[in-house]
Amino acid sequence: MQSPEKRQRGRPRAFNAQPEANAVQSLDRGLRILAVVAAADGLSLSEVAARSGIAASTAYRMLTTLETHGMVEFEKTEQLWSVGVAAYRTGAAFLRRRKLADRARIVMQELMEKSGETANLGLAEDDCVVFVSQVETHQAIRAFFRPGTRSPFHASGIGKAVLAHLPAERVTAIIRGTGLEVFTSKTLPDAPALSRDLADIRRRGWSVDDEERFPGMRCVASAIFNEFGEPIGGISVSGPTVRVTPERVAQLGPLVRDAATAVTDMIGGRLPEGSRQ
Repeated sequence: MQSPEKRQRGRPRAFNAQPEANAVQSLDRGLRILAVVAAADGLSLSEVAARSGIAASTAYRMLTTLETHGMVEFEKTEQLWSVGVAAYRTGAAFLRRRKLADRARIVMQELMEKSGETANLGLAEDDCVVFVSQVETHQAIRAFFRPGTRSPFHASGIGKAVLAHLPAERVTAIIRGTGLEVFTSKTLPDAPALSRDLADIRRRGWSVDDEERFPGMRCVASAIFNEFGEPIGGISVSGPTVRVTPERVAQLGPLVRDAATAVTDMIGGRLPEGSRQ
């Protein structure tokens, strides 16, 4: 008589593959399980279930989904679940962001001192720019962006500097996905107007947000590039229009462009072919 097959510790006693009714709850459970697995050096299914407070069958469903995306790995010999290489890549992306912010800080400080205006660092996401660092001017009236503040590409100095160096089809896809929301009377109203502005930005190497997001504020920005010559964000200076006049914009543009080039060099990036930077 054959002995019953020994149940593997990495599999549940019973597994029902019915989908979760609540996708948000599923995401919450999946992230909870990922955090549990990442905090250990290898866990059996029962240990994952116990530490996460999630039933073994549900935990297994979450683990196999995470495994499909490389976020966790299953070691068949020991029957243990461990954090996967895709989770490492995600964490490494955060570390690159921190590295960029740290290295850009000294350049931003120098830019603030030379310009007399607030210097900003923003990074490009899929559909917007996220401000991650700022060096404020000593002026009483000054621009302020809280870290984590998001701004649409088309109404942001850094956003337009990034768009100017993206392939045309990528710009079209972004515009189609996000639209061109009007924030002020000076927000670029349509794709042709934005396209003309982006051509000017490529020609001179810096962009201008001329009260396009906030009335009374101007911003001058330039893109930062990675090792492939792709725009990943930018540096800008921003201030009230009473100080950042059109005449001053012409003076600030080269300063900001040089600062962005310096940060690109610091992170091992390279300027794209034909760039004015």
